[in-house]
Amino acid sequence: MSKTDLVVKTNQLNSAVQNLSLPELRIIQLAIVDARETGKGLDTKTPLRIDAMRYADAFDTTRQNAYILMKQSEETLFNRRFTYFDREKKPIKSRWLQDVRYLDDEGAIEVCFTRLVVECITRLDGAEQFFTQYMLSQTANLNSVYSVRLYELLIQWKTAGKTPVFELSLFRGQMGLDDGEYKVMCDFKKRVLDLAVNEINEKTDLTVSYTQEKKGRVIYGFKFTVKQKQAQKPLKTAHNDVKDLNTVDMFHLMTEKQIGVFSRKLANMPELGSKAPMGKTMDEFIQIIANDLKDEKKQAKYKPYLEKLGFK
Repeated sequence: MSKTDLVVKTNQLNSAVQNLSLPELRIIQLAIVDARETGKGLDTKTPLRIDAMRYADAFDTTRQNAYILMKQSEETLFNRRFTYFDREKKPIKSRWLQDVRYLDDEGAIEVCFTRLVVECITRLDGAEQFFTQYMLSQTANLNSVYSVRLYELLIQWKTAGKTPVFELSLFRGQMGLDDGEYKVMCDFKKRVLDLAVNEINEKTDLTVSYTQEKKGRVIYGFKFTVKQKQAQKPLKTAHNDVKDLNTVDMFHLMTEKQIGVFSRKLANMPELGSKAPMGKTMDEFIQIIANDLKDEKKQAKYKPYLEKLGFK
């Protein structure tokens, strides 16, 4: 498995009770990934820098939106706490960050993790039974923080194929809910659990389902089954030729997957967005660009913008 964009945390930290927002959780994910891939690692003294463009590329949004989300998160992330259960099942309370700085004129954020978090995030490979490992790309398209948290909780049971009972009181905290949120079971299932299960099944490499565990008529927890989806099958073109999404077309050097990603990013660039045809919706403009990127001659006009977005 490629180590690119690999998030690694101890299972104990991964199962912590926490209440991060989706942008805050994504900043934590990027910090873990970038610490691994840059070779810097994590310590309590060296700030780790995350740029708005890095956030935008990872989570398919505009740089401007990433800038806004990161700035909002800087104001709250420092104050976030979580409860961590050690191997003796004893609770330990900690903050995520010991300090955070927003570089307003550079569109970047610098963070330093606390001692406990640093100890629970590792660059070392092996001993996989003690670590939750997953690809950032699998959660990047999830729109709900509940979906990301449930994915993180379930991925460590991928090999086993099923989980033990997630007792409701602890499970609610692991999903980031306060005591007063969605206390009625039908609301919890509709707005948290089912929403997360459906999005995971639609957008990630897992297929998950659950059963309710009851004592009498009262639900006290949930069990999940976790299955790895089979690799995506190649698509057939109009000429009935098999075409793999990851196979490069030598005429214009972009894969189908890259065209899908970069057409959206190009459409959101201010210098191109102003050139959108009158009366066209954003989705229609994205499709126009996607069609241009499939044409070697038309693609040429996008070259400087693609290079700016990191495509070489």
